[in-house]
Amino acid sequence: MSDTDSLARLAAVIESRKPAHGGDPQASYVARLFHKGPDAILKKIGEEATEVVMAAKDAEHGGDPARLVGEVADLWFHSMIALAQYGLAPADVVAELERREGLSGLEEKALRRAREREAGSL
Repeated sequence: MSDTDSLARLAAVIESRKPAHGGDPQASYVARLFHKGPDAILKKIGEEATEVVMAAKDAEHGGDPARLVGEVADLWFHSMIALAQYGLAPADVVAELERREGLSGLEEKALRRAREREAGSL
């Protein structure tokens, strides 16, 4: 079983918590986030990202690296909820990472800027 299989299974559970699939906000944290809407989901991602930064800084100074792993897991989880909110899945992110494979970060960033300039001039 691959890591992407685990992500796909989790994505299926998240999808099942959407209101359109009968997700109950009284019984499910994920359904409650979907019920509150995109702003609540995005706010939660911001909170989790901040917690990742704090855990990384703590790990840098001798703190527990397991805390960083836990916080990144929380961030990934909430990011997956956002993906589902917008009709996307972890496979879309994996495909984008695969597309970038072999490109240096600097090359990828330059290509992205060029595409953005093209889109702006159309």
